[in-house]
This record gives sequence, structure tokens and C-alpha cells, in this order.
Amino acid sequence: MHQLSLADVNHSEKSLTLALVQVSQMLGLYHAELARILHAKCKDIGDLVSANKYIPRDSQQWQYAEQFIYVYELLYIYADGDEVKIYNWLRRQQATLGATPLYMMVDEQRIDEVINWLSQQSRNIAD
Repeated sequence: MHQLSLADVNHSEKSLTLALVQVSQMLGLYHAELARILHAKCKDIGDLVSANKYIPRDSQQWQYAEQFIYVYELLYIYADGDEVKIYNWLRRQQATLGATPLYMMVDEQRIDEVINWLSQQSRNIAD
């Protein structure tokens, strides 16, 4: 895995879409999981992955994609780039969150809570 910044990829539909696909692949997400995060259909994710379609700027999906990429950015900082730690944190019950972060984002649409928690951790690391 490598560090990725939302600010580096949200300047065009193509760059944001490619970054989103890359992040979802690095995190090992299924198309159905990414579809739920984006409030999309699995077929839409297939189109994004095959570069037949890009996420339209100023759409709700654009905002969801930005949030998901930001989660990755914060998680990368929190885990100091450790791929195993990133992967495990996302898929294991986190006592401080009271849930599994991936399920919070995919099943419960609680990505904001994941962002808030990771943001707080990033601030603590910076201090």
C-alpha cells in the first residue's frame, strides 16, 4: 500500500475514480461493498473498475468517494503505512468504535463516525 492524499486526486473525474478503484483494491473490498459505500449498484462499480465510466463531479457519489478515499488517507497515517495493521483494523471489531469499521461504512452508512475517529487519532499522533 502507498500513501494517497485526497487533495492529490480530487481534481478530475478520472483521477478521483481511478484513486477510488485503487484504494478499494488495496483494501480488498468486494464490488458489492464499494457499491454500498457509494450508494451505487454493483454494475456501476464494474463500469468504474473497467474505466468505462467516471464518477461525475458534484454528484452525491463524488462526495461518498471523497469520504472513502479520506478514510484510507487517515487510516494510512494511523497505521503508519503498515498494510497488515490497515487491513486488520478495517475488518476487526474496534472497542473504541463499538463496531467493525468496514461494516460501519458498508452496512450501516456510518462512514462519518469512522472519519471522526480516525481524524481524532491523527491529531493525537501529530501532537
